[in-house]
Amino acid sequence: MRSDASPLIDDSLQGSQCCVLDDGLSVVLTRYRAKQALVEESRTPHTGAGVIVTFGLQGRSDYRERWGPRIDFGHGHTTVTTFDHSQGERHIPEGETVLQLRLVASTGWLARYLGERYQSALPASGGIRPLAFQPTSPASHAHLQALQVSLQTGSARLQQHIHALSLLGEQLETLLPDPSPTRNIASADAERIVQAREILLNELDRTLTLTYLGARVGLGEQKLKQGFRRMFGTTPQHFLHQQRMRHAHTLLESGQQVAQAAYATGYRHPSNFSAAFTRFFGYAPKAIKQRKS
Repeated sequence: MRSDASPLIDDSLQGSQCCVLDDGLSVVLTRYRAKQALVEESRTPHTGAGVIVTFGLQGRSDYRERWGPRIDFGHGHTTVTTFDHSQGERHIPEGETVLQLRLVASTGWLARYLGERYQSALPASGGIRPLAFQPTSPASHAHLQALQVSLQTGSARLQQHIHALSLLGEQLETLLPDPSPTRNIASADAERIVQAREILLNELDRTLTLTYLGARVGLGEQKLKQGFRRMFGTTPQHFLHQQRMRHAHTLLESGQQVAQAAYATGYRHPSNFSAAFTRFFGYAPKAIKQRKS
């Protein structure tokens, strides 16, 4: 982290606007521009635990918890995390203008609106935990645009609340467990599903179909897919894709070539890997090497 007299953040292009919509629910619009590549210590300013949904409106950045995961934020992507007094570093690439809209919901607010369902999404101990990083849906884009304009013009609070609830609802309904009585999973099946997740994490370079994964852990495809979603909030295929892309990003940052990263994450053809990487992060793999040079 630099400490010279010249600020790395352009003061004319930074700032946060916070609006409290409800007891335990707030929206924060943040914009900043780094003159040079920036790494700065950061702590979550929110008291207690809860969920943060971050919509990337422009640019990219990431947050790296001191003893935890890396959280990516990117243009056109939605990042969902749980938090409880996290401490880490914020990373902003040189010359990057970042515009982000965050919805912050406390445990109290989640309990009022979602009941006991919210508890499974929150971390058991302090820190931050990523739940999702995925392209922002067209429906969310419409609400985001309306909410951003509303914040900048000071429109009626009711309209802001409606748009915020719509955005939160779309994200949380796909992440929280099914409220039906059948949501409970037998312990033996749960162990197999956890085993399947470990296989996905440890064998990113292999071809891992749902059929193969199910046969390997002893579960049918449908039971594995449904159980995986209930336990981890996503499908095995989507989870594998996310992990491959994040691992590839780490490899590229370490200096590996695009083809090496492609083969290490299960792609036979680097061109297919490059297309998938660009769709996921919003920029091509070669952009990482260009930033470092």
